[in-house]
Amino acid sequence: MPCPSMLPYNSLVIGVDEAGRGPLAGPVVAAAVALGHQVPDGLADSKVLSARRRGVLDPAIRATCRWGIGVVEADEIDRINIFAATMKAMTLAVAALLGDGGDVVMVLIDGNQTPQGRVAAWCWPARAIVGGDASEPAISAASILAKQHRDAIMRNAASQWPHYGWERNAGYGTPEHLDALQRHGPCPLHRRSFGPVAQLLLI
Repeated sequence: MPCPSMLPYNSLVIGVDEAGRGPLAGPVVAAAVALGHQVPDGLADSKVLSARRRGVLDPAIRATCRWGIGVVEADEIDRINIFAATMKAMTLAVAALLGDGGDVVMVLIDGNQTPQGRVAAWCWPARAIVGGDASEPAISAASILAKQHRDAIMRNAASQWPHYGWERNAGYGTPEHLDALQRHGPCPLHRRSFGPVAQLLLI
């Protein structure tokens, strides 16, 4: 693959990552990022960055890079399963990034699988990289945008459904969240196909 600095101006190497495969509630979110000429300092896997640092990097990435976000909601996750929903979110993110055009040289995706051959709308060359969110700056940037975007969704949702502590747990199955599920039952944002929620619905 050509060095990014030697590519034509409109040729893109895109990094893609997702946030929210494991939670019991809320959407799965993917981000796609093509780095600009000024790469923000300190890019890293979002999981190793503090919330404060992510909060600084998120607007810096949005200001200096091309980016797109893809969101698949909980009801669709239940309908098509979380893997298919993740692949769809990645496809939506790349399509959103490419709204202004550009020739894709390669899409680098964190993990060991890509949407290629799995999502009909996916039409770009792709390569999966295990640990790519730590080794590829474009994927690191995507991981930050995806997490920040999803966390904001869950904080907003917490104001409507305050019982579950989503502003703290982002929908993951923490003891606080599981206890609230037992006491209040699931809400429309819960993933009914996920074990702890499905078990409650059978009671």
